[in-house]
Amino acid sequence: MDKKIRWGVLGYAGIARKHVLPAMKETSNSVCYAVASRSEEKRKQAVSAFGFEKAYESYDEVLEDVNVDAVYIPLPNALHKQWVIKAARKGKHILCEKPLALNEEDVREMAETAKECNVKLMEAFMYRFTPRTAKVLELINSGAIGKIGQINSNYSFYLENYDDIRMSESLGGGSLHDVGCYPVNFIGMVLNDYPESIAAQAIERNGVDIALSASLRYKNGVLANVNCSFIGDSVELTEITGSKGTLVIRDTFYDSDLPILLYRGEEETVYSVASCNRYKEELEAFSSCIINGTDCPLSLEESARNNRLIREILEEVKR
Repeated sequence: MDKKIRWGVLGYAGIARKHVLPAMKETSNSVCYAVASRSEEKRKQAVSAFGFEKAYESYDEVLEDVNVDAVYIPLPNALHKQWVIKAARKGKHILCEKPLALNEEDVREMAETAKECNVKLMEAFMYRFTPRTAKVLELINSGAIGKIGQINSNYSFYLENYDDIRMSESLGGGSLHDVGCYPVNFIGMVLNDYPESIAAQAIERNGVDIALSASLRYKNGVLANVNCSFIGDSVELTEITGSKGTLVIRDTFYDSDLPILLYRGEEETVYSVASCNRYKEELEAFSSCIINGTDCPLSLEESARNNRLIREILEEVKR
């Protein structure tokens, strides 16, 4: 029988029940094995909806279960470090929601703990596993737009309820942590570099940013702009302009079949991309790394670099 990773889930959060757990049931190498929630009602819902064998009241009970191979952590941002380190010390592989931590130092501590405990740890950027992202990298690497000069990447949505945990300063809220981390990750993926200067402004409420714009200048002459917010809807649009052309990537972080557009002068080329289930692709890729003992597609060095940049953008806002 083919190996399947038995997953434990720390909390029945919205992203887990709406996206990750339905995708987990579709994978070929993962099993919904254990879930933890303080709410008896949520535990019953999770078992009924996803067929968990075990339902625990506490996260620690999931980590103590010897049958759990890996854990998925959808907890508030400020709790990631604590539970990643606890899980690693119990010998569990870990897929943790983004941002992995709230600063570079915490990411490096988490990475060192995972290494010491011989477990895999990956930040959950599901868009990295879509045909859209693969096609963007293919076009860039083929020289379709020449030398990159500018990147503009946007991710916003309208947050109706300001009692949401995304608005909690103590839990690591704010639009940059919640959705702006995607453009930051995308730009880091494309450029594989760290900016030499940062400028940023934000609109704040309750101690967190509800809208933020950051301009990043790189030593190779590239300018990159990150825009994110809770105050308006967005098509998740990214433009990458180069010396020979411009890529327009709609639904940058989604898994739709909306085509990628390449403009060279007055010529438009349309590149079709297949839709997919980005969460399923992410889970299968990570589970495969565990089963085969291979490196994770997203390195912890990349996570450290991007979490450093997020922290420095927020510090720049305060200046």
